[in-house]
Amino acid sequence: MKPLDENGMAARLAQDIPDGAYVNLGIGLPNRVAHFVPEGREVMYHTENGLLGVGPMPQAEQEDPELINASKKLITMVPGASLFDHTLSFAMMRGNHLSIAVLGAYQVAENGDLANWATLEQNFPPAVGGAMDLVAGVPQIYALMRHNSRDGTPKVLKRCTYPLTGAGVLTRVYTDLCVLEVTPEGFKLIDLAEGNSLEEVQAVTEARILT
Repeated sequence: MKPLDENGMAARLAQDIPDGAYVNLGIGLPNRVAHFVPEGREVMYHTENGLLGVGPMPQAEQEDPELINASKKLITMVPGASLFDHTLSFAMMRGNHLSIAVLGAYQVAENGDLANWATLEQNFPPAVGGAMDLVAGVPQIYALMRHNSRDGTPKVLKRCTYPLTGAGVLTRVYTDLCVLEVTPEGFKLIDLAEGNSLEEVQAVTEARILT
């Protein structure tokens, strides 16, 4: 199989963000989506630590140590960006003021369940962050994740085995192998990464993929 790299995954997801959307980017891999806005579209990326209008990573001469995202990575601001405190940021997240949230995931399930805050194996305290607020208050939730763990364990499942962030909250799942829509019947294939077949992807997926 030919998996996408992290930039390829982020760019593929960005293609599906509509013009004028307000989009929260979760920590980790979802932050890369800020580097990609399709030509001709205006998208306002939100980070929960208090910025609407996140731009791409700065060049060396643009670095400002006071401008960071929720992953503590240096960022830039696009024209029209605004800064605010956590209270207002979480009010935006919980109050249905954002269009889409892009979150990483440990596991996703065909019924739309999302598990992204704790595993059963980790030996350090889990961090909930704002994910539970986002899945409760944002109408469209996109998961951006590797299709399988490093040891090949499936992460796209019939049912999650890790503690849930939210039940039935997912809209779409973007992986390094494919794009899946969550439907009442299960995962429906939207797109395959170039060089992969449905049969190959299904073989490393626990959940059934519908076409």
